[in-house]
Amino acid sequence: ARPLAITDCLNFGSPEREDIYYQLKESIRGLARACRVLGVPVISGNVSLYNETLGQAIYPTPVVGMVGLVEDIDRVCTMGFRSGGDIVLLLGGSPGPGSVDGLAGSEYMEMAHGLVVGRPDIDLGLEKRLQRLCLRAIRRGLIRSAHDCSDGGLAVTLAESSIAGGIGFRGEEGVVGERIDSSLFGEKPSRIVVSVVPGDVARLGEMAVKAKVSMRWLGAVGGDRFFVPGCVDLALEELDKAWRGGLRRELGQAK
Repeated sequence: ARPLAITDCLNFGSPEREDIYYQLKESIRGLARACRVLGVPVISGNVSLYNETLGQAIYPTPVVGMVGLVEDIDRVCTMGFRSGGDIVLLLGGSPGPGSVDGLAGSEYMEMAHGLVVGRPDIDLGLEKRLQRLCLRAIRRGLIRSAHDCSDGGLAVTLAESSIAGGIGFRGEEGVVGERIDSSLFGEKPSRIVVSVVPGDVARLGEMAVKAKVSMRWLGAVGGDRFFVPGCVDLALEELDKAWRGGLRRELGQAK
């Protein structure tokens, strides 16, 4: 959708503490900068402060809600893969596979190593070009699915697109670089996983070159398994069960 406006809710601990005040101030600066670059106004917002338990503040949590306009309802693009044989591509990010950045502040670092560390960064100019490219390609009917890389990185993004579409994915050799953790679970921003029919790959590539956005071949849609060479080979049913039933298992309610 073409973005029209945002509202925000800023959730933090006690702003009377210098570190919390800094978090609040920098989050506001970041939101304002992004909105200026992307040309999207902030039309409302609120704060929720003093969110602490026994002196321990919550993680800084700015929440953004956005309203947008879909100009052609027949060109709505969802995150689920659509048809066997479609080609899966990565728009944005670093040109080559296995970039070693993107682990800062990631879910992987906390879950695997118990660390909430690092300083994520973003190129807002690239983000703007990427978003415009994706929207133009959707309007022209080139992109059949689109899903941004966010929580969990590339591996989770691909898995979610398979689960949502009810169809498998087979990755190409070379998708994963020397750093498997960063390749699969790094959360470097400004990346969108898309699927297209084979005959539209060249057209999308031409658009990406003009937009100065990198495009990388990841694999193809098809089958009933989720396969990344040398890393993952699972039945789609297993992925679906893990994705939908995780909370129940953690609470001891799943069989």
